[in-house]
Amino acid sequence: MIRLSVLFLLAIASLSSSAQIYMPKFEVQGHRGARGLKPENTIPAFITALDSGVMTLEMDVVITKDGQVVLSHEPFMSAAICLDSTGKSFSEKDEKKYNIYEMTYADVLRYDCGSKGNEKFPEQEKLSVSKPLLKDVIVSVEDHIKSFTQYEVDYNIEIKSSPETDKKFHPPVEEYSDIVYALINQYLPLERVVIQSFDFRALRYWHKKYPEVRLAALVENLKSIDANLNDLGFNPSIYSPYYKLLTKDKVTQLHKKKIRVIPWTVNEEKEMLLLKGMGVDGFITDYPDRARKYKMTLSMNVQKK
Repeated sequence: MIRLSVLFLLAIASLSSSAQIYMPKFEVQGHRGARGLKPENTIPAFITALDSGVMTLEMDVVITKDGQVVLSHEPFMSAAICLDSTGKSFSEKDEKKYNIYEMTYADVLRYDCGSKGNEKFPEQEKLSVSKPLLKDVIVSVEDHIKSFTQYEVDYNIEIKSSPETDKKFHPPVEEYSDIVYALINQYLPLERVVIQSFDFRALRYWHKKYPEVRLAALVENLKSIDANLNDLGFNPSIYSPYYKLLTKDKVTQLHKKKIRVIPWTVNEEKEMLLLKGMGVDGFITDYPDRARKYKMTLSMNVQKK
């Protein structure tokens, strides 16, 4: 009887081993933390995402004049969400004058990017907050994990470069990447980091110089999957397209290449369910609270069966 039990366990282990060739867990990522609920790319947004049960924190980083890594979606102060250093609104046509690459971090701290709110996200709580340093975000997140949520999350960090903005809104892509790598290598185990970008130059550089870091190709063009992968020059760990570009056949095509599929930005529960039905490996969302409800619903449905 003991021998049969051992053989049974070995058989199960063998099946598990072969199944693990491609069996990624479903991954919910908090977009800019929890943009639908708190000011984007801020510590309160990331804490809210953690408390909502996300598996990954998605964020954007830019570089200041004094070489600091700051969280910001735009390389300038966005008129849609920020007030100037005197607390006044400014126009969209003037926003690029507030170039973060030409500011020190002390300058950045003078801008409030939370009190104004975001008209696209009426549920977002208005808070007086400045754009934080990446290192301060990591420290706050890790402290919250140890004290409250008790489980580690990954960091999906976007490099916001483009050929048109080199040396205008950010350093050359190699320097940009090296600055970010030096910081994350100091503060985080690299197995908990993903670097994503629309700029395939950045991904090629990371692939060559830092091959231990997982990479995600962000896509919003209408090219075929093969055309994009040929442009990139290698198969990334993750393919992250705009969610409306996906079909079930495209998901299957990417899975055959052993590439995970995590689309952006998925905010409605019906869209979450539709994409899950296509077989995606996760999604990026502004509303991690909705994703939590969605995950609970799935669990209940499984139990009923």
